[in-house]
Amino acid sequence: MRRCAGPRAGNLQSVASSVAVALAGLAAVVALNVAARRVGLPAAVLLVLGGLLYAVLPGPNLTLQPSVVLDVVIPPLLYAAAVNSSAIGLRRNARAVLSLSVGLVLATALVVGAVLHAAVPAIPMSLAVALGAAIAPPDPVAALAIGRPAGLSPRLITVVEGEGLLNDATALTLFELAVAAAVGGSFSLSDAIGHFALAAIGGVAAGLASAVVIAWLRRHVTDSLSDNALSIATPFAAYLLAHSFGGSGVLAVVIAGLWFAHRGPAIGRGDSRLQARPVWGLIEYLLEGFVFLLIGQQFPSVIRNLPTYSSGTIALASTATVVVMLILRPLWLVASELLPARLHTRLGAESGKSHEHLSVRDVLALSWSGTRGVITLAAAFSLPLRLENGTALPGRDLLLFCAYLAVLVTLVGQGLTFAPLLHGLGFRDSGSGEALLRNQARAAAVRAALTHLDELSARDEVPDDIVAPLKRSASLRLDRYARRAEQLSSAEDATTNGDDSYLVGARVRRSMIAAERDELLQWRDTGRLSDRSLRILQRELDHEEGLLPPG
Repeated sequence: MRRCAGPRAGNLQSVASSVAVALAGLAAVVALNVAARRVGLPAAVLLVLGGLLYAVLPGPNLTLQPSVVLDVVIPPLLYAAAVNSSAIGLRRNARAVLSLSVGLVLATALVVGAVLHAAVPAIPMSLAVALGAAIAPPDPVAALAIGRPAGLSPRLITVVEGEGLLNDATALTLFELAVAAAVGGSFSLSDAIGHFALAAIGGVAAGLASAVVIAWLRRHVTDSLSDNALSIATPFAAYLLAHSFGGSGVLAVVIAGLWFAHRGPAIGRGDSRLQARPVWGLIEYLLEGFVFLLIGQQFPSVIRNLPTYSSGTIALASTATVVVMLILRPLWLVASELLPARLHTRLGAESGKSHEHLSVRDVLALSWSGTRGVITLAAAFSLPLRLENGTALPGRDLLLFCAYLAVLVTLVGQGLTFAPLLHGLGFRDSGSGEALLRNQARAAAVRAALTHLDELSARDEVPDDIVAPLKRSASLRLDRYARRAEQLSSAEDATTNGDDSYLVGARVRRSMIAAERDELLQWRDTGRLSDRSLRILQRELDHEEGLLPPG
């Protein structure tokens, strides 16, 4: 007797359809990233435009689900950014970071809300503020992807990173308060302040608790796979713990990431770090790629109900939203630099050092770095459909369009013009100072190793025939670092002279490694070397090649 396979066949067809969509998205992410590198355009811009192009073609579109974005996509992206940032750098620039991530977010929400409500009175003030909160937090992914290779200074990179890490918590908390006031029809300042405090304190506590517990677990695992599995679980653990008692999940993820950024190097093992770098790199690559594609694909759902509004109302609301958002950022930066000197004390700065003011070109660069991203859309899409009394939420589709336009203008418009602006302002990719500092740190580390080797030799713990070759190898490295330091000290940019002996030697060593790989493959193909042994030896060569400068 033949079994009925109707429901099962339907499920398999649904799974196959989902797999096909995922594979198509993956192909688009890879193809557009490759195209972006070849044509020299920001990958985020091409991905958004690719999503837009697909959205207007016949066929199904993926709809952005706010809960999936906020609970699944954002935690690992924020954590990866926090782990790769500098807690010390953020502390040194705390005033600028807090000014942008808290002060500017609040100001943007309130000013955009007030202007939008005045321009379109049919939109209640509470909902207008909710839109302002949604478009307030910049997403630094696109801006930094453009700014780093264009020569944005390390200090400005730290400020943009710090702003992007902390502003989401401020914006989402304010957004929730504004939406609650709009839906419920009441607002209490004391309740709002209490909610803010609970979200902040709960987020910090949950982030620290998660980091400490997971760090303890990671100290007791003995293999890199388990260690990195715990690393991947960290942002979700912090996020869920904070949400379980009303704290800010976003802030908890950031705090946990910053804790590991500062304490992680003393906790993790070398093999785990070597494995974690490509793992997290792939996670970021895929999530960011799919997110930017998804942003482009939302176009049909955003404009579906716009015809119910007059063209004048749409133009007035969108212009008021985008113009105020763009103008407020440079005004805020200028105003913060004009504050009295006594208000410019740098939190955590070395005693005796005064605040380092932003130059005019720094202000211009930071003004154009405020690209918006998926947090803005996730917040806008999470606006409820109805009020508590059952009536439709006034202006929801118009608010969604304004948020989408803010993302498009900043991602595409600012994304395409940011690099030319930085070049016009005189920013150049001059990393010779950082390279020199790294070279000095390498030399210091080798000298410490030599000192330790001398101590072991003096205590007769290591035979001389072992000590001598180790000393020669370390001395050769010191000589190489000394020559590189001389070249970097006289260099005007990060690349120095393309024909210097250091880079020539690196190119020669890279060609030698290629010859070694070819020989190993011949050994495997002739049966003298097993595939398992081949992979081990290739990994050794890969690690050595990874230490060489790009060329």
